[in-house]
Amino acid sequence: MSIRLFTIGFTEKTAEQFFGLLREAGVQVLVDTRLKPDTQLSGFAKRRDLPYLLRNLINCDYIYMGQMSPTAALLDQYRKDHLWDSYEIGFNQLLRERDLISHLERDWWTAHRTCLLCSEHKPDECHRRLVAEYIAQHWPETEIHHLM
Repeated sequence: MSIRLFTIGFTEKTAEQFFGLLREAGVQVLVDTRLKPDTQLSGFAKRRDLPYLLRNLINCDYIYMGQMSPTAALLDQYRKDHLWDSYEIGFNQLLRERDLISHLERDWWTAHRTCLLCSEHKPDECHRRLVAEYIAQHWPETEIHHLM
């Protein structure tokens, strides 16, 4: 049985677009991978609001998984030098050091249509793509779909 794993960023989307994409994909659980999910820049996607909005608008659960976030130092360095290749190497190393896969239950991920949340509009230069690819490397039956 395959794992259908979605990713989404909230920037450059209205709340209607964001929740509509999740609904159309049939997402059951939104996994928040952001380092700082409560910043004012998050708008409708603040951690304190998302559980309520997801449950009432699209009958979806919310989980925060900080172990899928970059460290503050890694993110600060990327914001300073804008070197994606260096960030990607550092973040992938971090996932290996944290042994992220050992904290995830394969049966749960198989049973739930899950979506990884971050802020970036496109997945190309966003850590949610790296997390999804890390999971797929360990569980080859994973199908990754980026919601745009």
